[in-house]
Amino acid sequence: MARRPTIARTVPALRRALAKADRGDIALVPTMGALHDGHIALVRRARRLARRVVVSIFVNPTQFAPSEDLGTYPRTWAADIAKLTAENVSLVWAPTADVMYPEDFATRVDPAGAAKAGLEDKFRPHFFGGVATVCTKLFTQVEPGFALFGEKDYQQLRVITQAVRDLDLPLRIVPVPTVREKDGLALSSRNVYLSTDERAAAPVLYRTLKSSASRIKAGEVIAKVLADGANDIARAGFVLDYLEARHARTLASVTSRDDGPLRLLVAARIGTTRLIDNVAV
Repeated sequence: MARRPTIARTVPALRRALAKADRGDIALVPTMGALHDGHIALVRRARRLARRVVVSIFVNPTQFAPSEDLGTYPRTWAADIAKLTAENVSLVWAPTADVMYPEDFATRVDPAGAAKAGLEDKFRPHFFGGVATVCTKLFTQVEPGFALFGEKDYQQLRVITQAVRDLDLPLRIVPVPTVREKDGLALSSRNVYLSTDERAAAPVLYRTLKSSASRIKAGEVIAKVLADGANDIARAGFVLDYLEARHARTLASVTSRDDGPLRLLVAARIGTTRLIDNVAV
């Protein structure tokens, strides 16, 4: 029978639990809980990189605006621990907000570059400052040799990769491909919000990304392809925030497939649920 992971809730307890571990033997999987198969893919990749896997579970309040779903964000602690037990994860770092952000907390990370690309930051201007700050804290608390992030949150992946490089943090960010349902919908903790009809419509985002990528590869004009894709998404019942082709590393705007390696990124709302996705071109 698999052993339940140790739960650390304070920084001293975390450091005691990791006192005998070498940095190169630690892989960190940062999460906000509500774990699904996408998170488990990160854990399994982490196990191939390091002997000690640490999963953090912390719903980070600084990346939610007042109008967003902090209060209703899914929290499934017992199920999360059961899944991590089955994966032989030995340590879960589960601080409270007071531990991460004590009353006199005054230092924040303010990323630029990919964090100011006019994608998620246009609609959630607070988001990447919160993400960069909490990830920097997690990295200094756990001191991993590796940290694993899913490609579904692609702009986040680019922002954190840049922050680690710019701040000379001694770890490697490891991207892991998006895990999908059989119909292509990217796994997300927020998928539980979808009604039956919304769930049936949701895969149109991935289908549109794939067909758009194929058309761009074939030489069609990017602006025309994206306009057609936006219409397809709207017809499926979504309110589109963006459908963009960007440089895959910098997230700078592009006008043709010759502008560098490309990534297509989309964000759209259906009902009360906001979904994001992306594919390489």
